[in-house]
Amino acid sequence: MSFPRTVMAGHDCVQQVGAVCEDFELKGTALIVTGPTTGPLASKFVRDSLEAKGFDVHQVEVGAATQQNLIKVEEVAKDIKASFLLGVGGGSKIDLAKLASMNLRMPFLSIATSASHDGIASPRASIKDGGNALSLNAKTPMAVIADTALIVKAPYRLLASGCADVISNSTAILDWQLAERLRSDDFSSSASNLAKYAAESIIEHAALIKPNLEESVWVVIRPIIISGISMAVASSSRPTSGSEHMFSHILDRIAPGKALHGEQCGVGSIMMMYLHGGDWQRIRKALQMIGAPTTAKELGVTEDQLIEALVHAHELRKDRYTILGDRGLTPDAAERLARITNVI
Repeated sequence: MSFPRTVMAGHDCVQQVGAVCEDFELKGTALIVTGPTTGPLASKFVRDSLEAKGFDVHQVEVGAATQQNLIKVEEVAKDIKASFLLGVGGGSKIDLAKLASMNLRMPFLSIATSASHDGIASPRASIKDGGNALSLNAKTPMAVIADTALIVKAPYRLLASGCADVISNSTAILDWQLAERLRSDDFSSSASNLAKYAAESIIEHAALIKPNLEESVWVVIRPIIISGISMAVASSSRPTSGSEHMFSHILDRIAPGKALHGEQCGVGSIMMMYLHGGDWQRIRKALQMIGAPTTAKELGVTEDQLIEALVHAHELRKDRYTILGDRGLTPDAAERLARITNVI
């Protein structure tokens, strides 16, 4: 179990990266992992801050979190003899830096310029290998730095997706508790409480979360970071990933690129909360207030695609017991579930 040594969130805090690295007594060459569109301004702030403290700084630009781009990052890091990595951008850049730092056994800092999911602080990473999206163990960031002045400039859809991802902890926790009761799965009350606190914080403050308001980012970023840390406590994604995530990953295969990960998990959580007998309407209302999708149409998928994802969701992880059980839903049951919850 490992945790970030420093968590910094606030206005212009990205300019403190150099000082943070100096405090950690890091030496040598830094490699910034970023993208052409997600973090140019942030990368300049990070580079200037590091160079002001005497670090030799290099940068690699990559796209999606794929095996090919992971190899690219690792090769550049080896070529320049990097001492540590900094993921600067959104989820994919941070995930690539996480995995590369683990494979190369070097420190890694997470510098978030958007907050579309809770991976900015977690020891998990998602990467595409061919047509499959893999969720892998990775390195916990040594530091998490989330500059609210930068995050508020990112498209609001990303922040709303991050909120939906954290809200979906609500059903992941219920799935985990169910697996403990029925299958004697290992369960961590500490991790569960952190994940639940994060979800409840977003739900309770949903009315305050609006586009173009830095104050909204302040409300959101703490729960997103805490949600990521709950995975470190559990040494697993269990507190934040259950049946709603399984639905999302299957939907990625059926209708790739239609919606963001957090958006799909939010919609999945509405339906899975109904199956648990919980207050699914509360989740739906919170998502609507934030401006996150609550229907198949808003996700950009057809009714048939959504129903198919529900039918096959239980097949994704046989080792992870959820409310979907071992046999899943029939097509008729899946359609009925989606209609009752107004998802279709």
